Amino acid sequence: MIEAQFLATKGKLKGFAIKGHAGYALFGKDIVCASVSSGVMMTANTVTEILKIKADVKVFDNEIRCGLLEDSDEASKLIEGLKLHLQLLAEDYPNTIKVNISEV
Repeated sequence: MIEAQFLATKGKLKGFAIKGHAGYALFGKDIVCASVSSGVMMTANTVTEILKIKADVKVFDNEIRCGLLEDSDEASKLIEGLKLHLQLLAEDYPNTIKVNISEV
């Protein structure tokens, strides 16, 4: 199962950590994993390369973390869009994605 942890401060999203494997299909053929990976990379790249918002992005084996280092309504809304994307995927593909939000 993919675990998606979103971090919020006063209800405003400030970052995320995504790890795991959906287990929907074999590695390389899993449309859920591909959808999650694409959404996550688009979000991280848009924050850092398009919006030029300072963020701490770390990529590990089967995990990515992204935390905003400065306040940005645009970046927070983009992360909110990623959260919605993952929640909708979780509805369409039960038992593949778990989405949590933590207030920090």
